[in-house]
Amino acid sequence: MQPAAQRIDQLTEQIARYVIGWRHWLHRHPELPNREERTAAYVARRLRALKLDEVRTGVAGHGVVGVLKGGGGGDRVIALRADMDALPVAETSGVDFASTVVDGEYPGGPFPVAHACGHDCHTAMLMGAAAVLAQVRESLPGTVLFVFQPAEEGPPPEEQGGAVFMEAEGALCDPVPTMVYGHHVAPLPIGYVGYRAGNQYSASCLVKIVVTGEHDTMPAAASIISATSRLYRQAGAFDPVTFTIGHLEDTGRFNGSGDHVALWGTIRCTVESDMTNVQGVIARTAASLARDYGCSARTDFLQDVPAVHNDPAWVDAALPTLREVAGRDRVVQTSAALGYDDVSVFVNKYGGLYVMLGCQDGEYTDEGELRPVPDGRGLVVNHNPAFYADDAVLATGVRLHVGMAVGHLSGAVTA
Repeated sequence: MQPAAQRIDQLTEQIARYVIGWRHWLHRHPELPNREERTAAYVARRLRALKLDEVRTGVAGHGVVGVLKGGGGGDRVIALRADMDALPVAETSGVDFASTVVDGEYPGGPFPVAHACGHDCHTAMLMGAAAVLAQVRESLPGTVLFVFQPAEEGPPPEEQGGAVFMEAEGALCDPVPTMVYGHHVAPLPIGYVGYRAGNQYSASCLVKIVVTGEHDTMPAAASIISATSRLYRQAGAFDPVTFTIGHLEDTGRFNGSGDHVALWGTIRCTVESDMTNVQGVIARTAASLARDYGCSARTDFLQDVPAVHNDPAWVDAALPTLREVAGRDRVVQTSAALGYDDVSVFVNKYGGLYVMLGCQDGEYTDEGELRPVPDGRGLVVNHNPAFYADDAVLATGVRLHVGMAVGHLSGAVTA
């Protein structure tokens, strides 16, 4: 027998204030990728209090996996995933629980640290879902894995981390999931679900370009930055790609260039097969421009992340649950995004779905155009220092996790 929807709603309402409190604590205590020690301990402590069948810690660094075996029989296994790490960003959201953390130990730091991508929401939502599902375990016809992942934003280049590392350590191999589900807060209206059949998020990789020479390394680097910002002209016109240099390290001073400059950036391709071409263009452009200044350039491509691919069959199977939880009019199709998420490692391998969950003061016009609510806080993209997420979205996130778990284990949501 499946848990009754009314019972799930009651349990979600009962824990809503705790989920908000968890989110605020996590937001005040952000930690950078591969440094989520306090966050992992906070999560594990609360999972253990639920008397789950198992709570694994220290997975791929600071990952946490909780295992809940239902009492209703059944062989299906759903993995619900949330990411835990924060960003090196000085927060300007204005909330009264804003981060003031500075990490002076992180490679390349010190850095201000903030949850400018909403992972605090993801973690709190999944903790809330675990609390609800643990109270209806006897009627669950299968097993739930609660996967709390570190280093989604990418570990330091010299370290292993993220979903690839979790998969390599067998985080999801006992038992093996028959579906993976997750959602990411985004600048959509509060409580709206954005989905896409096909690539929901882009393929990505980290790029390091080192320009070396006896002189003129900085002008060479500047030329590379300028030229590669226009590389979209050498890619297809219908499938967006982007390359962004976000960080520069040099060995010079204000009155002279050093002998090398390192440029760090990221490629995003909405169509994964475009990645090889874009990488080639970047490497050739960097080498050619460096030679013009009597320098050389070495380009390395690191931390490849595949696109998040939502198989149409999984989308069709999940839509009734998404609409039941969020409301039929609040489930909307979205375009492919140039953001990335390494949940793709799990979803693409085991099958499942990853969607966007609106968390901001927006609305859709009658023509379907997304716009800010008048006198609201606006729509602010993830990774911006002013990014915010309204607490009202947290209960919806809990219900989505629970609804998808119950739906899949009962056989209603499966491709």
